[in-house]
Amino acid sequence: AAGLIGMGCAAAGFDGAGVRIGYIFGTVVEVVARQPEAEARVTKYMWIGFALVEAIALYGLVIAFIIMGFRK
Repeated sequence: AAGLIGMGCAAAGFDGAGVRIGYIFGTVVEVVARQPEAEARVTKYMWIGFALVEAIALYGLVIAFIIMGFRK
């Protein structure tokens, strides 16, 4: 049972990643609406932030799979 709880906690990282990705893209839309000339610069940093947040979600998935492998 502890393995299932561990897998659930590791997969809970997807919730935070989804919220952060939505926040990143929402903020970029807001910034570009205020300063359209800064779009190129802001978009570059948006993709870097998106990649970092998505990497955290993938780490959670890998940890969940590792725990699932130890259960057998």
